[in-house]
Amino acid sequence: MSPRFLPRLRFRIKTWPRRALLLTDAPRPNCPECEGDGGIGYDYGDPETGEYAGTDWEPCTCWNENRRWVLLPLPRRPWRTPPGYSDEPPF
Repeated sequence: MSPRFLPRLRFRIKTWPRRALLLTDAPRPNCPECEGDGGIGYDYGDPETGEYAGTDWEPCTCWNENRRWVLLPLPRRPWRTPPGYSDEPPF
């Protein structure tokens, strides 16, 4: 494999449907097309008013956003009320 196509790996945390630690591909930082952002955003406007309506995202060829591997499932956080607090109204 040439150095151009080697993956640049980074760690991320996935939160849905279950928390997990992922190893993902990252965009090439010195890419001349996207300048390391991983894609190019195109703003567009509403055809009737001409006001800003959103941004379309076109991914760059320097990375694959679907290339990811689950390394470790993470435990769920316990969402409990802290001790000393009550859900009861004060009256």
